[in-house]
Order: sequence, then C-alpha cells, then structure tokens
Amino acid sequence: MAPELPAVLARPALRAVAYVRVSTSRQAEHETSLTDQVGAITRFCEGRGIDLAEIYREPGASATDDHRPQFRAMIEAATARERPYDLVIVHSFSRFFRDQFEFERYRRKLAKAKVELVSITQDVGEGATGDLVRSILSKFDEYQSAENAKHVRRSMLANAQQGFWNGSRPPLGYKVIVAERRGDKDKKVLAIDELEAPIIRRIFSLYLEGDGTSGPLGVKKIVSFLNGRGYRYRGKPFHVSNVNAVLRRTTYMGTHYFNQKDSRAGERRPREQWVELAVPVIIAEDDFQTVQARLAERNPRRTPARVVSGPTLLIGLAKCLGCGGAMTIRTGKSGQYRYYACSRRATQGETACKGGAIRMEKLDDAVLGALEQRIVAPERLPDLLSAFLEKSDASDARRREELALLRSARTNSSGALNRLYELVEQGMASPSDRDFAERLTLHRQRVSTLTSNICSLERQLTSDRRRITPELVEKFGALLREGLRNGNPALRQAYTRLLVDEVSVAAGEVCIRGSRKALETAVLASSAASRAPVPSSARDVRLH
Repeated sequence: MAPELPAVLARPALRAVAYVRVSTSRQAEHETSLTDQVGAITRFCEGRGIDLAEIYREPGASATDDHRPQFRAMIEAATARERPYDLVIVHSFSRFFRDQFEFERYRRKLAKAKVELVSITQDVGEGATGDLVRSILSKFDEYQSAENAKHVRRSMLANAQQGFWNGSRPPLGYKVIVAERRGDKDKKVLAIDELEAPIIRRIFSLYLEGDGTSGPLGVKKIVSFLNGRGYRYRGKPFHVSNVNAVLRRTTYMGTHYFNQKDSRAGERRPREQWVELAVPVIIAEDDFQTVQARLAERNPRRTPARVVSGPTLLIGLAKCLGCGGAMTIRTGKSGQYRYYACSRRATQGETACKGGAIRMEKLDDAVLGALEQRIVAPERLPDLLSAFLEKSDASDARRREELALLRSARTNSSGALNRLYELVEQGMASPSDRDFAERLTLHRQRVSTLTSNICSLERQLTSDRRRITPELVEKFGALLREGLRNGNPALRQAYTRLLVDEVSVAAGEVCIRGSRKALETAVLASSAASRAPVPSSARDVRLH
C-alpha cells in the first residue's frame, strides 16, 4: 500500500523531477535497479496527478558524497531561479544521500528554493516530528553505508590474501580473467595482455639500453619516442607521469600490492597493511631493480643544492608562445643550470610542442631590464599613470557596483556560517566532524576575505580627490627600481608580479603583458603600506 501523500502534494499541477541511483552495476542486479526505481516513481506520480517532468539517472555512484554529475545537475535544475519544479522525488532517502550532514545540507538548499524532497517509500510526515524521523533515517543510512564499506573492505582484503584480483582496472600490460567460480561469484586474477605488454617491455628497454641509435633514454625522451611513433596509453598520449609510474610499478616484476592507499581519504596506508599478490612477470626482477637504482641516482632531490635559492622570478607568469602552455623549471648538469621550458613539451614530448628552453637568468634579466627601461623609468611612469591622476565618475560607479556585490556575497556567506552554527546547536552536526570543520573554515575565510576587500573599496571611495600625485609616482618609481635589482629573490618576485601578468616566450621573442590598473594598485600600495585588492582587468601594457 502506497504511503499517504504529504499535505504539500495536495496542491494541483505539481511538477516534479526524479533522481534514481545505484552504487555499482552488481548492485543494480541485486538491489532495486534504476528501471525499477523509475517505474515505482512513475506510478507514484500518475496515481497522484503529479507531472513528472524529468528523470536524472546515476548509475555506479556512491551517495556518501556529492561527486555525482547527475546529482549536481539535478540540484542545479531544481534550485534555478525560475523554479521549474515543486518536488524532488526519490525511491528512498538513501538514494539521495548516505551522509547525514550532506543530506540535510542539500535538503535545506532545496527547501530554500521552495522545493520539497519526497521519498515514495518513506513518509516521514511534516513539522518537527517529520524532521526528527527524517534525521533518524538519514543517520541510519549513513551508519549502514559505513558498515557496508567495512564488510566490503574486509572481503576484499581476504580476496587479495588468497591471491585474487579485486576488480579495479588492471595496470597497463595486464588483463583480468576468471580463474574459478565460488558460488555465484567469479574469482579473478591478472594475466598478461599480449597487446599491451610489448609497450611495457619497450619502455624498460629504452630506459636501460636506448633505441639502438643512442644510449639509454631519460623519461622525457621516452615520452617523445613513444608519442612520436604512435604508441598510446590506452588511447591517450603518454605523459612523464605515467611513464614514471610504469618504471616504478613492482607489478611488472611479479609482485603487486593491494591496499596501498585509502581511496576515500587519498592517503597512503602503512606498509604493514599492504597485501602482496603474485602476478605474471613482464620484466625480469634484475632488470627492474637496475631501473630502480638508476631512477634513484637521477632523482633531483639527491643533486647538490642549487646556486639560486628562494622563489623563482617568473614561475606562474611565463608562458610558451607556441602552444600557450605554462613554462616550468628544468635543470641541467645536476642542478648547476636552470631553464624555463614548456611544460607541455616536458610532459608529452616534442610532438606536443616545438618550443625550446631558455636559461633562467637570461630570461629574468631580459624581463627586469625591459621593466626598468620601459615602465619604471622616471619619464615614463607619469604618462602611463596619467589616466588615474583624477578619479572619474565611471571609476567610482564601478567601485560602488563591485562594493554592492561584495556586500551581498558577504551576507550570503555569513548566512551560511550561521546555518552551520545552527546545525551544531540542534545536534545535527558535530564540530569534530572533519567535513563540517572544513566547511566552517571555508566560510570563515570567505567572510574574512570579503570583509577585507570591502574595507579596501570603501577606503578608495572615501579617499582624497587627487589620489596619485607626481611626487608619489616619483617615490614609487625609485622604490620599484631598487626592489627589482636589490638581490632579494622574494622581493624581486613580489615587485615583478605588481607589474606583469604574463611573459610569453618564443624563439627570439619575449612579450611582456601587464595592466595599467596594476600600476595604479602598486603605487597606492606603496603609499598605504597595506595589501591592495586584486586588480581588475584594464588596457594592456605590452613590451616586445
């Protein structure tokens, strides 16, 4: 017998959206499948004259978090400003969430948009009694999820200890086959994939011996070699990261370790908790150990201390003009030399980008020299900043508009913070809960940041009519010229970032891009001796 309809459902012409979910394909066979859930919800709506406008299906997703694309899309649609739905209907509350805190957070988000969450199998009623019953049910779902996870993990550990594979995707070079059947369950093991295994052997051969025309290749050269000859890592180009992973994976010498990492926390477990499995050998153990020794010998962390210490001047600013990728730091001669190099070429090889590398000190000197000659020269600064010597009405209007937006955002964040405190007061959340503490910290930091930006804008709006004077410009120029060349890496980096948004590098060409707005912010910051707000976009200043 269907549960009685809550009072809210008595209104005519209600529009609803349904959300259905199963955790895994195996659960879809043994639990209520997606099709069964859809059928039950459809019959529920037809029997009550509810317009079921849309159905969101989520196969193979856990309800312990919100990392579910269809769930997020459903929430976004249900809480849209035009209010397209009156109800979100689920088969049971466990389909919606198996975490009490998250369940209540998203239920309240729907309620704020005047959308009610309804379970067709759990009629909790309304008012305080309904809230209590729903809270108990969601807490029980959370408990049941934790118990299930504990039993599943124990079963997987036992399965691995018996030498069987636990169902995740195998490493490159292997495939999963059924070894035997126990009851209604298949017991699986790893077998060599004869289509992929030659790639693994080639990678180790290149690292140990080379390609026949040269000596042993480094990881980056191996990536270029593989991608240049059409090899693919299961359909995708090779990267430095997955070649490194192949060279370090003990599985290939016949020893695989299960339970190395906590999949939820993302943390590595202690070595004594790992479970060792014997698997078919692709790489001889002697060759594998030789590779490990060579990798350890070439580890940059074992090289002598670098000549240059402290922050790298242009990291995060330098871009490759050829492909648009970020420039990263490469070293040569065991760390004696440092280069800015295209990150895309470094990870995917020469086929991804033809951009080269440039000595770090050469590019640093070129950028600093250009800034000194073209930006902070005494005769140059007043012209660049002339547009800001007087506040314009348009500038004031923009600041007031931005101030109103910031105040509104702070009000929303303060409200979210108060709601978190209310959950604690009502006993529905614990301050010791890690997720709760993270959200609390996030909203506190956001309120603090917004307050700081609001105060900064308010000071700008109430400052004197003539905010930047020629005297202030001259003082700032002298300070900046000294800061750019005083030898303190951290200070040089800070001053450079005041003026530069991007440095694009190509063969024979360096393009420096910044904003005039950044110059105004820098001058004001040097006068006020306080942190200025993040500058908004303005006309570019480009130096070639």
